[in-house]
Amino acid sequence: MTSKQRAYLKSLAMTMDPIFQIGKSSLTPEVTEAVAEALAARELIKINVLQNCADDPKELANIVAERTHSQVVQVIGKKIVLYREGKDNKKKILLPL
Repeated sequence: MTSKQRAYLKSLAMTMDPIFQIGKSSLTPEVTEAVAEALAARELIKINVLQNCADDPKELANIVAERTHSQVVQVIGKKIVLYREGKDNKKKILLPL
């Protein structure tokens, strides 16, 4: 992913609300599966890491990205933005070249 594409995805994510929260139970298989399903439906999602989660948000972002075959767009504070390109006929976001 180029810096231009990353900047474009960041601009799209600015107006989004987090659709998942990771709490004190951290990353469970259910959370990972739900994130994968959301990425398939939306391509770009935002996740909120709650204060009672002891894990580092950057580490969580890398683990979730690895498990869901997605890319970390950004991690700011306790917010994680992930992107996974949709299948051929289901692309919703067209990235700049």
